[in-house]
Amino acid sequence: MKEIGFSLELNNCLKALKNGEIILYPTDTVWAIGCDATNNEAVKKIDALKKRALNDTLICLVSSQAMLERYVESVPDVAYDIMDLATKPTTIIFDKPKDLAESLVASDNTIAIRVASDKFCRYVINKFAKPIVSTSANVSGFPTPKNFKAISNEILTGVDYVVNLHQEKENSSPSSIIKLSNNGIVKVIRE
Repeated sequence: MKEIGFSLELNNCLKALKNGEIILYPTDTVWAIGCDATNNEAVKKIDALKKRALNDTLICLVSSQAMLERYVESVPDVAYDIMDLATKPTTIIFDKPKDLAESLVASDNTIAIRVASDKFCRYVINKFAKPIVSTSANVSGFPTPKNFKAISNEILTGVDYVVNLHQEKENSSPSSIIKLSNNGIVKVIRE
């Protein structure tokens, strides 16, 4: 019975993402709002829902290191070590992203990407065959919800699709964030 629910949710997410809609879904860290990371209009919908400042950046999730390599011009060797050795979900900020929505790319031509470890996220991204946005399920400036029940009605009604899986799960903390420059500089943004 659980596999039927998993497959149904997977198919519903794929349909929404392909239609340029935004979804509310569980990740390996917190409940997130997401969309097709290559669709600029979908990203703008998230910006409007979250009431984000234009210079704020969003995280993208990929399903594998191979997918990561398709969306970043050059992945520094140290990135593979960080991904392989990390003990918690770790987002890396890379130089020179490519083929992603313009509004996801920071003013310094960087992008924050994490290889998802959550089973559902990986399945969605693999089947979709493109990265998806992952931003906490809250309006900017408000606390990140600790669980599904803490997500505001504004967010719940503002998305196009809500995943009906893991709604009882307590969130872990947000991912660590590390900035890797192609010139070899490594900077920890969030532990």
